Amino acid sequence: MRKASAAFRLLAPLIAVGVLVVGCGPNQATPQSTPSRSAAPVPAETSAADKPLRVAPAPSPLDLPVGSLYRNPANNRDEVVLADVRHTAVLIGDSQAMPKDSWPQRGISALGYKLHVVGMGGTGFVASNGKTGNYIDALQRGDWLLPYGDPPLIVVQGGGNDASQKATDAQITSNADRLLGALKKRYPGARLAMIGTLARGADNGGGRRSEVDALLGRIAAKQAIPFVSAGDWLTRYDAVADLQDGVHLKPSGHAKLGSVLARELTALGLTARPDTEPSVSPE
Repeated sequence: MRKASAAFRLLAPLIAVGVLVVGCGPNQATPQSTPSRSAAPVPAETSAADKPLRVAPAPSPLDLPVGSLYRNPANNRDEVVLADVRHTAVLIGDSQAMPKDSWPQRGISALGYKLHVVGMGGTGFVASNGKTGNYIDALQRGDWLLPYGDPPLIVVQGGGNDASQKATDAQITSNADRLLGALKKRYPGARLAMIGTLARGADNGGGRRSEVDALLGRIAAKQAIPFVSAGDWLTRYDAVADLQDGVHLKPSGHAKLGSVLARELTALGLTARPDTEPSVSPE
């Protein structure tokens, strides 16, 4: 009996260790729970930084004060908000068009439009004056601003400075096409027209000015745009005496040729249209 007791005392620690090892293993008898098919998965929580931020809506240009600049998202250019763009014609021109009551402004206003005039003296389709670029470059870099909205008529006048700065036919044609293409894309519903270069005429010493006028007429015809030639107006309408410096007109000359331009533009069907067309009564 003493030997058995001694043996039991020796084996007892080993038996205890074995029991502990077995007890610490995985419980094979406990089944894992299976999720119910009707339970919707719980979405993972997102941190505050991952949640989308609410962006305040950009102000509508209709709510901006007249004269405000609006960055048009369609072309990424600043445009100016006008009071009544639906009744406003846009005139792009040089020093012939810039003075208030100039012959281009008079002629267009006589058709029933308000006016938004852009451009600058010394510029043209190719010509620049050192402060601003030619027509297409000035537009692209924002030297002057077109209006936001849809004006009914856009008129491009010029060519005199291209003649004096000896721009080639190819240069004038290329830049005129670029400008007209940009205007058509921006204002697809507007009517476009061109006014040529004021001069004495090819048979009366008009020189390069009359040549540029004729070139612009060919460009307009190719683009299917109405064109008013002014390449012989100084002699045809007896306006040489109305010149103040050989190129620019006195007020008397602006009044005289403004009436001529209004008549020419009217003949081309460019008078302001009524807001609503008259309805036709059924017979």
